[in-house]
Amino acid sequence: MKLSALKGRAPQLPLNLELENGQSLVIEQWLRVLPEQRYVGKAQWQGRSVLAKLFVGHKGVRHQQKEVIGAQLLLEQGIASASILDAQQHTDGSAYVLFEFITEAQSLADMWAKCCMQVPLSSTQNSVLGQALQVIASMHQRGLWQSDLHLDNLLLKEGLLYVIDAGGVECEQAGQPLSKEKVIANLAVFFAQLPSAFDAHLEALLVHYLLVNSEYALRLEVLQQQILKVRQWRVKDYLNKAGRECSLFSVTSGMFGLRAVWRGAQTELEPVLDNLDGAIESGHIYKTGGAATVARIQLGQRGLVIKRYNIKNFTHWLKRFWRPSRAWHSWIEGHRLKIVGIATPQPLAVIEKRWMGLRGRAWLVSEYCGEQDIIDRLTEYQNSEEVPEAEVAALVTLFEALIREKISHGDLKGHNILWHQQRCYLIDLDAMQQHRSMRSFARAYIKDRARLLRNWPQDSPLYQLLDQRLPQLPQ
Repeated sequence: MKLSALKGRAPQLPLNLELENGQSLVIEQWLRVLPEQRYVGKAQWQGRSVLAKLFVGHKGVRHQQKEVIGAQLLLEQGIASASILDAQQHTDGSAYVLFEFITEAQSLADMWAKCCMQVPLSSTQNSVLGQALQVIASMHQRGLWQSDLHLDNLLLKEGLLYVIDAGGVECEQAGQPLSKEKVIANLAVFFAQLPSAFDAHLEALLVHYLLVNSEYALRLEVLQQQILKVRQWRVKDYLNKAGRECSLFSVTSGMFGLRAVWRGAQTELEPVLDNLDGAIESGHIYKTGGAATVARIQLGQRGLVIKRYNIKNFTHWLKRFWRPSRAWHSWIEGHRLKIVGIATPQPLAVIEKRWMGLRGRAWLVSEYCGEQDIIDRLTEYQNSEEVPEAEVAALVTLFEALIREKISHGDLKGHNILWHQQRCYLIDLDAMQQHRSMRSFARAYIKDRARLLRNWPQDSPLYQLLDQRLPQLPQ
């Protein structure tokens, strides 16, 4: 098969590609695919494992050139990166770059995934982020920056960090420190990917950067303003992706239905998505009838919760058909919570039935995060003077995050807060809202706080403890 013939999101493997120089390249595994543009995979070439970056389409040559130039800049400035083994442009407009494959390496993203749920800023988190900031500082010191800056582009092997994805490497003036404006802009891109709870630890994190590159005195307030701008853009961009076909989500939408699936679980979910009602009937049903039906099922090693939003009658349909379904609203708000760092079960899929664009029933599929809600968790403490410190601290953290993001839940009873992995997880996001103004948020927050406290008698020690500890907005 010729390189220019690459199509689709997952070309069948193993794939033997014929190069114009007469050599062959056998793709064994796809690592990242941007259909009809860029294909990245692990491959065999001349008897060795390589990382193959394949470029097709009318921009293929331009992207390949950018990759080669970026790799050369890293090499010339002494930044650890994978070496180029071969790079060619074909007469049909396709092109490729072959890099050495860095074996037995771990991405900082994988390391971060293991510790991201810890309380900010734990020693493990500090170590992972510190290593990233030191490499970023080294690049800035030499006039380089990574435009697509994230932890997946940093690989750790035997104590040495490698910068990958050379196509995102930019240069201001090679060998000279990056300008202050570009330093702040690039650091903001990095920090904006962290939950906003880490903003309080910026000064401690910047120590790692300044130990390597102390060219400028970085003002925290300037950096924080830039972080806020980037973070707002990232949230908006991510939520837009949740509703369209892209590398993160598989989305099909038309006059007779909508289906959006998180690609990380798509293959596993397909058997269930084809018969959601059957899956509900065969599962453990928590709630049936009325406006919603909720069931838990087991799919291999993964537990799932399926929530079907019912149409009770014709009058109910008249109220619902013209606006986004509650399933869609929960899908979007669930992803909003995930990207801002507030715990909620991972939304995996949403499906709407439509007739000529008019909405009917809808389903939301989420990961299963246990069954113990905060009411059950705190039952034994209701009339006790003993303080459930871990649970109270988790509730305080949750409420502080809601204040920070100006998010109201709309029905914050205790049954809508699950206790899972030592954290409070929000569920039932049908009425969730992120407010633009503090005034509207303050009204909603007061209602949320009062709704949670009503789960316990006002004269109980637990009520009084929570009323004292849960943050209140300044009058």
